[in-house]
Amino acid sequence: MRWEFGRRSTNVEDRRGTGVSGPVIGGGIGAIILSVIVALLGGDPSVIWEQQQEAPSDRPRTEAPQTQGSGANDRLADFVSVVLADTEDTWQTLFRQRGATYVEPKLVLFSGAVNSACGYARSAVGPFYCPADQKLYIDLSFYQDLKTRHQAPGDFAQAYVIAHEVGHHVQNLMGISDKVQALQRRSDKVTANQLSVRQELQADCFAGIWAHHAQRSRQILEEGDIEEALNAASSIGDDRLQRQAKGYVVPEAFTHGSSAQRVRWFKQGIQTGDPKQCNTFAVANP
Repeated sequence: MRWEFGRRSTNVEDRRGTGVSGPVIGGGIGAIILSVIVALLGGDPSVIWEQQQEAPSDRPRTEAPQTQGSGANDRLADFVSVVLADTEDTWQTLFRQRGATYVEPKLVLFSGAVNSACGYARSAVGPFYCPADQKLYIDLSFYQDLKTRHQAPGDFAQAYVIAHEVGHHVQNLMGISDKVQALQRRSDKVTANQLSVRQELQADCFAGIWAHHAQRSRQILEEGDIEEALNAASSIGDDRLQRQAKGYVVPEAFTHGSSAQRVRWFKQGIQTGDPKQCNTFAVANP
């Protein structure tokens, strides 16, 4: 991926090496969101629920001064800043075309643990988007897990991860996330999971939208990049993660979609470049 000469985003907040008070997570939607992400990455959701306290505090938490990461992590921090900037350029244009304003999200780099408006989270949850503060969160050590544990190496695979979380921000701005949550509150568990799958697949499609326009406008792709992203999408499919963790697959428990579904919707986005073609809620079998 050609990224070194790309614009750097001004929306990166570096909290690496800071001290974080906790563990606190407010329960409710924050705990649910983060425990789902743990399950996506093949982990144990109890990592999140064990962090709860009976009476979470709303008082501000004091953090230590920022410190710089290692040389390798600083290069990764530079990389995600460029990818974030590129998503900003893409979605600003697409929102402008539909007469809307794109509100840029912040991207928070952290190490070990972090406080967000969705609660306190450890690195085990992986990258996540918090709609309550419109911020993306990532511990850069996740990229090593992506390479070794999930067998999905490559810089474009790493870019896909950022673009997917930005996709959730786009859903939040469009009001899609609120509608999904409202429907889930009135649904049984299986239906709620199906809605979650559709929402995640749409974020995959939106990631493909970014890749389409970034390549068309800025020629960022190199040979093998698309395959890297498709491999990453496949590697974190619910069926593959369940099989790795349990040895069998439970489709009714899917929350993010199968490997095949995630690949298909990413392709839909990168091939069409049209957000209207990402309506995963309008098809019978996403």
